[in-house]
Parts: sequence; C-alpha cells; structure tokens
Amino acid sequence: MRIIRGLGGVWAYVRKAPGTYVWLGILFVTTVALHHMSPEFVEHFLRRRSTNILELSRNPVRVLVASAMWIGSGHWVPYAFLYTVFHAPAERWLGTARWLAVCVLAHVLASLISEGVLLEAIRRGVVPYTAVNTLDIGVSYALAGVMAVLVYRIAAPWRYAYLLAVLAVFGLPLVTGPTFTDVGHAVAGLIGLACHPLVRGRGKAWNPKETLAGHRG
Repeated sequence: MRIIRGLGGVWAYVRKAPGTYVWLGILFVTTVALHHMSPEFVEHFLRRRSTNILELSRNPVRVLVASAMWIGSGHWVPYAFLYTVFHAPAERWLGTARWLAVCVLAHVLASLISEGVLLEAIRRGVVPYTAVNTLDIGVSYALAGVMAVLVYRIAAPWRYAYLLAVLAVFGLPLVTGPTFTDVGHAVAGLIGLACHPLVRGRGKAWNPKETLAGHRG
C-alpha cells in the first residue's frame, strides 16, 4: 500500500507539471536516439540542429526549436534531476503558459545574443571564421532562465541567498575567460530575473522556515 501511495504521489506531482515532463520525455527519446548513431554522424546531425551563426542565418525558427530537443552531452539522468528540482516547481507555481514563456524568452534571446557576441568576435578577428559552425545545442539557457525566475518564489531573507547563488553560478564564468555559452547563460539568467511581471498574482512566496516548522509540528 505504501508503494501504491508513493506512486500516486509521484503521479500527482508530475501531472501538475505536464510541460516539464513532456519535454523531459522528448529529451529521453532523443538521447536514446543519439546513442544509436555513430559518433561521426552524431556531430553532423547535431550541428544541423545547432543555434550557431550558420544555421541561424539559414532557418532560425527551425534550429531554435530543434536545439531545445537534444542534449549535446548524451547524458539524460542529470537533466531529469535538474528538471524536477527547477522546472517542475516553476511550472507548478507559474502555470504552464507562464513557465513556457520564461523558457522560450530565455532560450531564444540568450541564443541570439550569445551568437551575436560570437559574430562580433569573428568580425574583430578574435576567433576564427570557422566558429560560425560551432556546436550550440541543448536546454541550458531555458534552465538558467527558470533558475533565475525562481528567485521570486522564495521569501526574504532566503531569497537573497538564492539570488547570490544564481549570480555566482552565471556571473563568475564571465570573469574567468568567458566563452559565448557563458555569455548565453548569464543573459538567460538576467532574462529570468526580468520576468518578474509574470510572477505577479501567483500566490505567497515560499518560506522555508514555515515549511520546517510544519514538518516539526
């Protein structure tokens, strides 16, 4: 009976974050597909779905959508954890439409801005022209945006500690030899913070102290 109740609780949680777990299911399928491809073909296949300068100039909508359906590392389990820790609570709190808006804004704008930064570096001769076809694929920009918007889910003063942690995660790489993806993650984090209008009317902020007091009681 405990197992049945436990499974029921898991299903109830998943059901309240449908977008998160449908997306995660897609990532599972595409990751399995990658493991059935030869290493040589995988690189070519992913570059065709990459939000690099070359592909964005050809078909921006296609690659912006396709790039969010694949994991470049080929490891799905860490994303299952991250989606459950960050995406699912954000979707349950904001609702699917607002959560998706944060994901889309962070993914699209961070991709475009980071590739714009890379294009400028190519024009200046800082990086070689071959960088127009660099591999830029995955879901981390959307994740960064959601991690940042969750700042507003937490009550003060814990909110400020979480905000400092987010700023450190996405800001420190910018001062230690940043890559264009580091720029993208930082931009995505700022976009998440800028999504404050989307959190209005979503209820009282979560207070860890009250939660701990409830468990003790």
